[in-house]
Amino acid sequence: MFKNLFGKKEEVSKTIELKAYATGRLVSIEEVPDPVFAEKMMGEGVAIIPSEGKIYAPIEGEVVRVFPRKHAVVIQAQNGAEILIHIGLETVSMKGEGFTTHVSEGKKVKAGDLLVTVDLNLVKEKAKDIITPLVITNADVIEQVEKTISSGDVIASQHNILTVTAK
Repeated sequence: MFKNLFGKKEEVSKTIELKAYATGRLVSIEEVPDPVFAEKMMGEGVAIIPSEGKIYAPIEGEVVRVFPRKHAVVIQAQNGAEILIHIGLETVSMKGEGFTTHVSEGKKVKAGDLLVTVDLNLVKEKAKDIITPLVITNADVIEQVEKTISSGDVIASQHNILTVTAK
């Protein structure tokens, strides 16, 4: 009984593995046709050109932000990393059309949980690009972001794509 009250708290690993958050072609963040992402103004990351319209949680954590227009989600991982997934480019102008969110702020998620479904054909028609960047936005608490896979086809929730180590 006292062990539960006074026992050591379980240590959270400083290093986490992020899984592919969509099925499609993984590319480097520098290939995103938008300088905010390509020049890493928001942080280090990768991008996936999705082949299907389902975006999944890449890691266990808590949803800290679902953008009102449903085009982006931020998850805070257990090691403190804040992970932004931005679906398509210039999709904010779509005002949520074609996007369905399956999570809300404060929800705990596991890797592989469905976050958002999106009509990729509608995004192709109404926005700049379907490329979907993932960025670690709080570089101040991150020691290292390492790409597990640099490019190629990935399957959502199966391939590890990044290793993120907190300070």
